[in-house]
Amino acid sequence: MASLHSYSSLSPLSPSPDHCPIKPPFIPFVSRTVAVLNLGSAPAEEGKNPISSAVSGGREGGRDQRRAVRIAWEKLVRWSRSWRSKARSDVLEQTKKVAVLGGGSFGTAMAAHLAGKKAEMEVAMLVRDEQCCHLINETHHNCKYFPDFKLPDNVVATTSPKDALLGADFCLHAVPVQFSSSFLEGISWHVDPNLPFISLSKGLELNTLRMMSQIIPQALKNPRQPFIVLSGPSFAVELMKKLPTAMVAASKDKKLANAVQQLLASPNLRISSSSDVTGVEITGALKNVLAIAAGIVEGMNLGNNCMAALVAQGCSEIRWLATKMGAKPTTLTGLSGSGDIMLTCFVNLSRNRTVGLRLGSGERLEDILNSMNQVAEGVSTAGAVIALAQKYHVKMPVLTAVARIIDNELTPKKAVMELMSLPQESLGGFIRK
Repeated sequence: MASLHSYSSLSPLSPSPDHCPIKPPFIPFVSRTVAVLNLGSAPAEEGKNPISSAVSGGREGGRDQRRAVRIAWEKLVRWSRSWRSKARSDVLEQTKKVAVLGGGSFGTAMAAHLAGKKAEMEVAMLVRDEQCCHLINETHHNCKYFPDFKLPDNVVATTSPKDALLGADFCLHAVPVQFSSSFLEGISWHVDPNLPFISLSKGLELNTLRMMSQIIPQALKNPRQPFIVLSGPSFAVELMKKLPTAMVAASKDKKLANAVQQLLASPNLRISSSSDVTGVEITGALKNVLAIAAGIVEGMNLGNNCMAALVAQGCSEIRWLATKMGAKPTTLTGLSGSGDIMLTCFVNLSRNRTVGLRLGSGERLEDILNSMNQVAEGVSTAGAVIALAQKYHVKMPVLTAVARIIDNELTPKKAVMELMSLPQESLGGFIRK
């Protein structure tokens, strides 16, 4: 297995300005209209029409402005190329095998992405279903989730935890949160204590309120198990299509976060790094609950005004809770915060939004869940919202309303009426019943 000590000299693939050896150029953008007005206000030369002088000067100023912008852009491109040429790729070169736990849509997409980066690297997918395992190995298709996409030949499926994990340099955990603890306890004998776990799972364990950063080391009985959470606005099908995507790798170990950047980053996948594990995890969990609320608004045809107000209030509630739990405010406005919230709340590919839309249309939750072939983590996470609100003394009216709808304590219509009747001065004045 590649030694984590060898990652100490690596530079991140998405450097912050503090890490950049060369500062990217910055040229302020000034509107052409302002340039024309400023030039027009200058004294006209004797014998010349002041208006024609202003127009002529404006054209010249516009050309100068466009030239300045073009030069700035060219400098930025040169800086980017120079930086990429110096970026080291030791991690990918040293990695011989990656294990992927779970054969769902996102686990499959990440397995295909990694396998496509290096043909000599084995990507071992641990799946439960024997038929799915056979089809992946024989036809190179995950017929349940991506029947139209061929997987790289170096993606190998197995139902054996020992075969999947033996000799792995990294492990991607893509098992739904509610099943992760028991699953990991069952395979813990096969896990190397130094094997870095990259968590793709989003949510909170219903009864314990634990996040994956707590579940994984506790289930493996190793508090020092290297851990990274990967999150951000990313639909699996768009990863399979190699569409441009950006995500965040968060770890308390900066060297490890940088190593995961180098492992995963590609021309179509940009990976930023963060040390705010709590912020990335809690926003990744609660945005699914907010997406259910957004879907309910859509299903009830309550309009764009209502949608904007609801999502804005939900973002505030997530921020209140996350900061109480120790998250950094900057995380909540970044990719794994507002970026992921926008994608999940407003795009029809979202499973959680779909659950909400069908609830808002009058369907029963049981029927909705029985008809889905993927897990909508927001349904389970919603059950943890009320407990979290009580534990951290935070008022969360929108997210609590979703939990009450899922528990069949409120109808969507009644929930909307209660939210609209809250005190006008503050939606934070929610009174628990």
